[in-house]
Amino acid sequence: MKQIRNLKGKRVLVRVDFNVPLKKGKVLDDFRLRATLPTLTYLQEKQANIIIMTHVGRPKGSVIPSLRTAPIAKALSQLLNKNITNLKQSTGHSVKKAIDSMNEGDILFLENIQFDKREIENDPEFAKELASYCDYFVLDCFGQSHREYASIVGIEKYVKSYVGVLMQKEITTLTKLITKSKHPLVTVLGGAKLETKIPVMKSFAKMADTVLLGGALVNTYFKAAGYRVGDSLVNKELQKEALTYGKKRNVVLPVDLVVGTLDGTSYRLVDIKKTPHQICKKGEAILDIGPKTIQLFATHIKSAQTLIWNGAMGYFEQKPYHIGTFAIARLIASRSKGHAFGVIGGGETLQAMDAVDGMDDIDFVSTGGGAMLHFLAGKKLPGIEALS
Repeated sequence: MKQIRNLKGKRVLVRVDFNVPLKKGKVLDDFRLRATLPTLTYLQEKQANIIIMTHVGRPKGSVIPSLRTAPIAKALSQLLNKNITNLKQSTGHSVKKAIDSMNEGDILFLENIQFDKREIENDPEFAKELASYCDYFVLDCFGQSHREYASIVGIEKYVKSYVGVLMQKEITTLTKLITKSKHPLVTVLGGAKLETKIPVMKSFAKMADTVLLGGALVNTYFKAAGYRVGDSLVNKELQKEALTYGKKRNVVLPVDLVVGTLDGTSYRLVDIKKTPHQICKKGEAILDIGPKTIQLFATHIKSAQTLIWNGAMGYFEQKPYHIGTFAIARLIASRSKGHAFGVIGGGETLQAMDAVDGMDDIDFVSTGGGAMLHFLAGKKLPGIEALS
């Protein structure tokens, strides 16, 4: 992006990842907004006409009022100390008219791009229409760069395209992590989105000295191994893969688990035996790692020179199932910045770290969860490939 010589008065369409939590018309966490400020302020300084585009949630082509971009535009306006015009459409004649009427240095914020189903269909005509809005396109949404959407991989075919400051930082830092990591390298994997974790487990099992497993990954492994896990969150289609990688020599599984009801009113501790047995009764689910597991994981985290964390250890949003995730967050924060190089990524991971006031102690906070994992596993990200 900084190779563009003259940006004054030029229309620059910036694809960001402002998929942030909203409640009653307010942004609950502005981390992703602040992460993109270097790109937007640079364009401001160069007096470019900025057009901002993002998705929010997963509307899948439907207009959902609670997922409109107006609250995000307002929050960004305050961060930039600049008036931002929020449009009620993402494409169409009214958008084109608003762009044509922009004055030097204006900022427009388009409506949720996924209100139009052509976005997730990667419709080439839709991508061409988006490209017609600008002189230059800037991709600055690393967290979505593993998606094959029109605004991620389609626009580049029709207009000069560049990476934003945030994207460049993500690519540079994560590349160094792959090529120049100090060992022992310890990876902590958890969370509920197995479809993003299982595919990269093979790579992480080779790359890391130790892989510590929690969350739904563990539930699926124990289910596949013959344990009875009650109502635990399990991915039936990925049981075979979970069993295969869970048995790797450098993969460390929990030795005790907290099981109970989702509302937290009934819970108990279960030690895990080597031979399959009943972990959960009817109506119970695996919802956290236990104290013995926290202690076991701590020994590996405290010896690490490089730490990578993605995914909660359980249902941390509900007490008392927050203990395991928060303990891991504190351990990683205390080991980072000096003792080891600590990297975290993923929405719930950042939420947990923020809850224990550990964000400032982490060496690098990635704006991508699934994208970060795919990149570190050596997989090609469509958004980066499109720019290449």
